[in-house]
Amino acid sequence: QVQLVESGGGLVQAGGSLRLSCAASGRTFSTYAMGWFRQAPGKEREFVAAISWSGGSTSYADSVKGRFTISRDNAKNTVYLQMNSLKAEDTAVYYCAAGAAYGRLVLETAHSYAYWGQGTQVTVSP
Repeated sequence: QVQLVESGGGLVQAGGSLRLSCAASGRTFSTYAMGWFRQAPGKEREFVAAISWSGGSTSYADSVKGRFTISRDNAKNTVYLQMNSLKAEDTAVYYCAAGAAYGRLVLETAHSYAYWGQGTQVTVSP
């Protein structure tokens, strides 16, 4: 069982930056691949970024590539999402997720993840 708690969301102007954190409970955090998803009002939940359990592989949605960076610190049981050059269309609730996957595998689909956080709101003003 893994419990996930996101933090770091807030209101920021377009062009600004935020860093989201996702703290995980459980001693097996390092064996989980992690991901970030987001959901804007009236839209489907969409993939944002993913990282393998070792941190050696990452994947990004085209819409955030070059602006967002996912990373993890297994010693702190935490995964991060650094978001730069934010745009109004990045406004959404951001969720972190954990899924069982080994090696360099990254998970890009929501159904691959077994555990989800409650989400943190990110609002980007134009």
